[in-house]
Amino acid sequence: MNLNHLGIYPRTLNGLKGIVFSPFVHGSVEHLYNNTVPLAVLIAFLFHFYGKAALKVLLLGVLLSGLITWLIARPSYHIGASGIIYVLASFIFFKGIIAKHYRLVALSLVVVFIYGSLIWYIFPIKDDISWEGHLAGFVAGLFLALVIGVELPPDRKYDWEDPEYREDEDPFLRHFDEKGNFIENPDGKKDPDEPLEIRYHYREGKKD
Repeated sequence: MNLNHLGIYPRTLNGLKGIVFSPFVHGSVEHLYNNTVPLAVLIAFLFHFYGKAALKVLLLGVLLSGLITWLIARPSYHIGASGIIYVLASFIFFKGIIAKHYRLVALSLVVVFIYGSLIWYIFPIKDDISWEGHLAGFVAGLFLALVIGVELPPDRKYDWEDPEYREDEDPFLRHFDEKGNFIENPDGKKDPDEPLEIRYHYREGKKD
């Protein structure tokens, strides 16, 4: 079944429908498989780390990358979900760098490590690949990273980071003396509810 007519055909009114339908159309099972795995991984990253903004990024990324492809691409049917892959990879990378949060920066480095080679396919190195769709996705992801605000993960703060923190009032540290020795009962008080325990140790006498 040939569904290429549902792809994006640049600069024609009829070709605009491909902005919505083209991500679902692939030329072969191999083409579908090659897009499915990275798409699943990047969507999982997006929703885990950018939960509240994830759906907005995904929907706007589909529309924006499709529209850019419609504007700049060669006169041909452009199909496949690879443009969305470039949207997600670009957004996750640039947003982590812009946010400067250590977890998001680490995620950016992970994306570069796994999918860094994708950068070559935004250039016309193969005639049968829609490099225009890849470029459109890359640009759309960068744009969304610049304009969409995200809620940063909260930084974990410990009690000892508080400027008013006092070691002598910390219930845990009070169990250690200045030499680091453990003190079982730093207050020297006996718990009145603690039962008294008496242990007898018997030792057999030596036989003559």
